[in-house]
Amino acid sequence: AHFSVELFQLEPFVADEYIERLVWRTPGGGSRGGPEAFDPKRLLEEFVNHIQELQIMDERIQRKVEKLEQQCQKEAKEFAKKVQELQKSNQVAFQHFQELDEHISYVATKVCHLGDQLEGVNTPRQRAVEAQKLMKYFNEFLDGELKSDVFTNSEKIKEAADIIQKLHLIAQELPFDRFSEVKSKIASKYHDLECQLIQEFTSAQRRGEISRMREVAAVLLHFKGYSHCVDVYIKQCQEGAYLRNDIFEDAAILCQRVNKQVGDIFSNPETVLAKLIQNVFEIKLQSFVKEQLEECRKSDAEQYLKNLYDLYTRTTNLSSKLMEFNLGTDKQTFLSKLIKSIFISYLENYIEVETGYLKSRSAMILQRYYDSKNHQKRSIGTGGIQDLKERIRQRTNLPLGPSIDTHGETFLSQEVVVNLLQETKQAFERCHRLSDPSDLPRNAFRIFTILVEFLCIEHIDYALETGLAGIPSSDSRNANLYFLDVVQQANTIFHLFDKQFNDHLMPLISSSPKLSECLQKKKEIIEQMEMKLDTGIDRTLNCMIGQMKHILAAEQKKTDFKPEDENNVLIQYTNACVKVCAYVRKQVEKIKNSMDGKNVDTVLMELGVRFHRLIYEHLQQYSYSCMGGMLAICDVAEYRKCAKDFKIPMVLHLFDTLHALCNLLVVAPDNLKQVCSGEQLANLDKNILHSFVQLRADYRSARLARHFS
Repeated sequence: AHFSVELFQLEPFVADEYIERLVWRTPGGGSRGGPEAFDPKRLLEEFVNHIQELQIMDERIQRKVEKLEQQCQKEAKEFAKKVQELQKSNQVAFQHFQELDEHISYVATKVCHLGDQLEGVNTPRQRAVEAQKLMKYFNEFLDGELKSDVFTNSEKIKEAADIIQKLHLIAQELPFDRFSEVKSKIASKYHDLECQLIQEFTSAQRRGEISRMREVAAVLLHFKGYSHCVDVYIKQCQEGAYLRNDIFEDAAILCQRVNKQVGDIFSNPETVLAKLIQNVFEIKLQSFVKEQLEECRKSDAEQYLKNLYDLYTRTTNLSSKLMEFNLGTDKQTFLSKLIKSIFISYLENYIEVETGYLKSRSAMILQRYYDSKNHQKRSIGTGGIQDLKERIRQRTNLPLGPSIDTHGETFLSQEVVVNLLQETKQAFERCHRLSDPSDLPRNAFRIFTILVEFLCIEHIDYALETGLAGIPSSDSRNANLYFLDVVQQANTIFHLFDKQFNDHLMPLISSSPKLSECLQKKKEIIEQMEMKLDTGIDRTLNCMIGQMKHILAAEQKKTDFKPEDENNVLIQYTNACVKVCAYVRKQVEKIKNSMDGKNVDTVLMELGVRFHRLIYEHLQQYSYSCMGGMLAICDVAEYRKCAKDFKIPMVLHLFDTLHALCNLLVVAPDNLKQVCSGEQLANLDKNILHSFVQLRADYRSARLARHFS
């Protein structure tokens, strides 16, 4: 055979491939040798033989399968029989187990009953034996001679302690008149043993024997001197604990160390640890705080406040670390009371010290600044007359009283402001830490009022008043205008003041009625300052316009606009125009540097309007020839170029209109009506147009009035 069973066991079996392999192996059956070599008879013979072989193999395999099936059925029957036998055996075993369980339960019940009976008999017997022993020991005290080994052998101190503790309790019940002597002896022995145990505990602690300490502490637990044992432990724990310069760090390390071992020694570790912490606070920390504060309390308020803040902060930080330990039920209240007991005498009058120091410190900062300027502060008048003067000055700009020459000094100092704000910031921080929560908003408000008094009133308001007094009258020549410098510095200071208000005061008062009070006070101060700034800016603008008037009056000549020789005019614009424009540009730059935001536009708008009115009225004073009119147009064009620097559309529009009006000075008489109805002049009042035409030198000769009749 050319095949075996293994051929059919290949995975996967493909019949087509199997036949292909068979054909390929048969001589003359495949394509080898070409078409001539192909022998279909040989191939058919091979297929027939192969089919017969496959049938024989199939029969052999079928017999083998039947044999295996018979063997499997036999084994299945044997296995089922064996399982049945095992189930029967299991049932028998389970029945035996139930019987045994019932028997054990019965025996256990009997044993428990017997145990109860034995205990009922043994307990009174043990008590009797115990009582007998105690009576024996009591007799020894009665006879005055202690013979028992338990009292004479120092190694049996634990047993002796147990006995003497019980005898001591019994002795309390005996009448004093009959047993006074024996009660005294028992009490004496009780005291001696107690001392010995405490001494033993002390020695064990010094040796670091935790297990021995635990044993002795357990014995002492029933003695009156147990608290003394705890005191000894606390005292010895602190020996050598404070070696660093930082007592708070030492205390934290000590408590952490004790917390780890106290549970291995005492049955009530949280009570012992709490007592240690109380001892540290009331003795060590309290004496340290007192030493640090008392020496500077009356002599140096600044150092006292710094020390108080530092010590209180470090104490509360220590308290926070101790919160992680088990100190009993309400450890928060416990630690708060300890802190309060240390600092209560200092915190009661804290805010008085704080405000007193802040006032004196702020006054000193200001005085030092004015001294550095060799300036003696003048008193700023208040009351009816001063208010009346101020109102008259605001409405009329009359120079009521002589102006003060400040020599360019603004009397505002950013360094002074920073120092005042820094002092106040530290005061707010101390106030937040040291004030009782119920007093915090009120205390913060007191600090704020001091800041307002010294920063806003004594410094800024004084500088504004001085600056106002230093503004010259509007008709002064070559006046130096320093008030814009005051405005610039005041703006910067306002921003710093507002930032501190939001950053440091608001968090302290945000949820209290004092919030509205502080906001109102701040609003009043700012409104008062803004009113004075507005007054000063208004008067400064008047001075600028006055200075321009002086320039125009000094530089502008009548012959500028009505030259003697019309054909020989060589200038592009007049000298007065050049100087006015140079002055205006300088002032515009100064205003932009002195202010910010919308304030710049507002002030430039006002200056631009006044500047336009000045030029308009100035041009109305002259008579214009044809060439003079051209020169006036050139001047106004230059003024308009200057107005562009303002970057205010309305101001530029005013000068555009003025430029258009000046065209009326040069236009041909026949075209006058057409120009007047042009886009820029159509909306103007007819009288304004007529007034400009009247300025022409040829007004009468050319009979120009007929155009407006």
